[in-house]
Amino acid sequence: MLPDAAPRVLIADDQTLVRSGFRLILNAAGIPVVAEAADGKQAVAAALEHRPDVVLMDIRMPEMDGLEATRHILASLEDVRIIILTTFDLDRYVYAALSAGASGFLLKDVSPEHLIAAVRLVRCGDALLAPSITRRLVERFAPREVSGISGSTPGRANGDLSALTPRELEVLGLVARGLSNAELAAALTLSEATVKTHVARILAKLQLRDRVQAVVLAYETGLISPGGISR
Repeated sequence: MLPDAAPRVLIADDQTLVRSGFRLILNAAGIPVVAEAADGKQAVAAALEHRPDVVLMDIRMPEMDGLEATRHILASLEDVRIIILTTFDLDRYVYAALSAGASGFLLKDVSPEHLIAAVRLVRCGDALLAPSITRRLVERFAPREVSGISGSTPGRANGDLSALTPRELEVLGLVARGLSNAELAAALTLSEATVKTHVARILAKLQLRDRVQAVVLAYETGLISPGGISR
């Protein structure tokens, strides 16, 4: 897809009014909705058939929930970006979905402007969620993850941080604490361009999709704890 092309969207939600409302908002902004799904199984099938750029995924659906659907889709479609829809801003399933590879989450009462901006943002490869909010999710729910609700990404054996240089470990720790690129640059006396290079290398070495997963991994590996960097 050309960089300036509108992202193609799949809406997965068991509420018809939610799907219709989001479709109207996106279509009015020139963003095509290529398919809709009323449950997780339909979402997976529609994603495989239509190969959207972005999926708006309800977390609580019949047949298959949004978390499981997210895992199935990302296992088959590497380039798709998934935004989790929820009515709760600290839903433990949202944490699990982020850990599984979702690019962020939106509350269902999101404004039209924010919805449109979010779809465009994640389509460009950025994370929708501020690291500080991800940190709240990790701190609250990571220790409670149990079998059946685990957020671990299948095959993500990249929790070994030994591939990172000392500087990259330092950058990752600060990213996990919620610092922006500008704040990182100031803290480390580096240019923003250099910081972006460090972040890109960290994501590549650990095979992570975006900064959201970097924050989650930093906590899961014990690199950082609620009190600060622990390693």
